[in-house]
Amino acid sequence: MKFKVVSIPLFYLAISFWGCSDKSSKVNQSLNQQDTVKQIVLSEEKAKGIFELPIHCLEVEYPNKLMQVLGSDADLKSPKQLRPIFYGCFDWHSSVHGYWSIVELMQKYPSLDADGNIRALLNKHITAENVVVELSFFNDENNTSFERTYGWAWLFKLQESLSKWDDADAKRWKSNLQPLVDVLVQRYIDYLPKLVYPIRAGQHDNSAFGLSLSLDYARSVGDKAFENAIIEHGKRLFQHDVNCDLAYEPSGYDFLSPCLEEAYFMSKVLDGDIYRNWLKKFMPNLFAKDFELKPAIVKDRSDGKLVHLDGLNYSRAACLYGISQKVVELSHLKVIANDHVNFSLPNLSAKDDYMGSHWLGTFALYALAKAN
Repeated sequence: MKFKVVSIPLFYLAISFWGCSDKSSKVNQSLNQQDTVKQIVLSEEKAKGIFELPIHCLEVEYPNKLMQVLGSDADLKSPKQLRPIFYGCFDWHSSVHGYWSIVELMQKYPSLDADGNIRALLNKHITAENVVVELSFFNDENNTSFERTYGWAWLFKLQESLSKWDDADAKRWKSNLQPLVDVLVQRYIDYLPKLVYPIRAGQHDNSAFGLSLSLDYARSVGDKAFENAIIEHGKRLFQHDVNCDLAYEPSGYDFLSPCLEEAYFMSKVLDGDIYRNWLKKFMPNLFAKDFELKPAIVKDRSDGKLVHLDGLNYSRAACLYGISQKVVELSHLKVIANDHVNFSLPNLSAKDDYMGSHWLGTFALYALAKAN
């Protein structure tokens, strides 16, 4: 089944804001930050633009970054032969979170798939038979750690979204995917005690990001064993950290902030004053009303690594929104988050180079979902 790509540049989709502003003085603006901070709204028009991005690549098999370990000539297969569900959108994890974007937006805006074409695509792909093939790849002895833990976490995020959707097809897709999800959950639980030190990278391997998404899933579906493992080892890995310095971020191809991802994850693990006191030691600069963090600049969006920095702007924003919701006095972080979203959102379009368009819509949606 083929779909016509509709290129919808987001630069003309105006951001809708609400809120009042006290213009009497800068002092009053600072004092009333909680009341005056503006909120970005995900309109249906904007959602349509984001929806188009994964739609145009879920069945695009090439170019493709397989990232597998070959055990023999027999492993030389096409992406679709190896992974008949998640073969599009350049790599496995981008395909997975592309499905997450689609499922999230179809739930909130059913009119985006008024003709049922996308539902038919998901019905064709997410079958029990295809999951068996996907699972066999993960069970190959050379690839048991494939996509650990970034791709695993996005699969959990997709499953979380499906579990919240009261829809017959969604329930079947969730049931079909569950065997693969169960294997990776157990693999994650087995892996955590062996992870002596957290991975503080600005890319896929980042421990805090994987734990954060996985914790959302565990809590959503009521998997207490998985939740408890994440909390136990998350505290072990991060609770004694202090003085994370944003001055060393970002690296030239980051799409995650090591400092902010950890701070956001810990907001889900620690409560109330315990979290506030931890954050004061970990990132004290966040509490300064004049705290600044400028969006990352991208000079070549055709470069698959450099365009990561657009993703960084979205993921930073998601963290800043989440942290500000946990600590009331940090509402000024929402302004910085808005600046990051608004900086990169105008560049998001299906007409952009494939190195960005195949994945950035997910990160924009992830940030916008945290803004509300």
